[in-house]
Amino acid sequence: MGAVGVKTTNDGEAFDRLCALVAAGGVAVVSGAGISTDSGIPDYRGPNGALRRHTPMTYQQFTKEPGARHRYWARSHAGWRQVARAEPNAGHRAVARLEQAGLVTGIITQNVDELHQRAGSRQVIDLHGSLSRVVCGDCGQVSPRLDLDERLSAANPGFRISGAPTNPDGDVTLSAEAVDRFVMVGCRGCGGERLEPDVVFFGATVPRPRVAQAFDLVESARAVLILGSSLTVMSGYRFVLRAAELDIPVAIVNQGPTRGDSRATVRVDGPLGTLLPQLAAATSGKRTLAPSRTVVSLALSGDSPAEL
Repeated sequence: MGAVGVKTTNDGEAFDRLCALVAAGGVAVVSGAGISTDSGIPDYRGPNGALRRHTPMTYQQFTKEPGARHRYWARSHAGWRQVARAEPNAGHRAVARLEQAGLVTGIITQNVDELHQRAGSRQVIDLHGSLSRVVCGDCGQVSPRLDLDERLSAANPGFRISGAPTNPDGDVTLSAEAVDRFVMVGCRGCGGERLEPDVVFFGATVPRPRVAQAFDLVESARAVLILGSSLTVMSGYRFVLRAAELDIPVAIVNQGPTRGDSRATVRVDGPLGTLLPQLAAATSGKRTLAPSRTVVSLALSGDSPAEL
């Protein structure tokens, strides 16, 4: 079914259709960076997206380009605190309320900030991992990012960068001089130097078991609700395509057009921090739940580059 475009939250007909879709329950949510902008974390492709000033590092660069790993950790150390200090906003809390009301069955998030969990959501698939963890490429040890931050702070007293905007992946742009004076530390377990954030970089692939889990959630849903994602890359768009194949209705709430608009049953264009609390208030007391769908999963033929 074609999309119903809505330019403001005052389009009562589109919002009513959205409410009816969600009130029936069995909703799988797919969220993107747009849901976290009200928490102070910028997105890449929104109205003020970071891609206008910053190109994210790819995994190929991180692992193969001389000095790239050191540069990544210097920039990440300077910017990570903003992500770590971010608090869930009204949009995250509204999604958690919908889950607690039994209307949302689970959330697939493209974000790496864990704000859905901190807002109270329980069934969350971190499609692209989380910035809260660090993995050693030598021994495989997984450790808290906070532990690494404390060790980096001790090794780099006075390393404070002010005024530089933080990017969606939790880093800031630094001068070559700042990068050069940054001191990196090794793995606490083995002393190895190949520390990596536990996230899926641009140019890397999402682990197959995680993709399969996300497809299972979509395929068993009555409806799919896209929140704050442009769906520009296949990492999120594939769930819209799968829903369309199974005739599962897709609703999109986003600021600006998305790649999935032509496949949406209903589309609302507006700020998520305003729309989602209204949606939760209008539907969380109406539990006319229909049964979820049961669909045999298709075999995965491959995966696509991720979007952080």
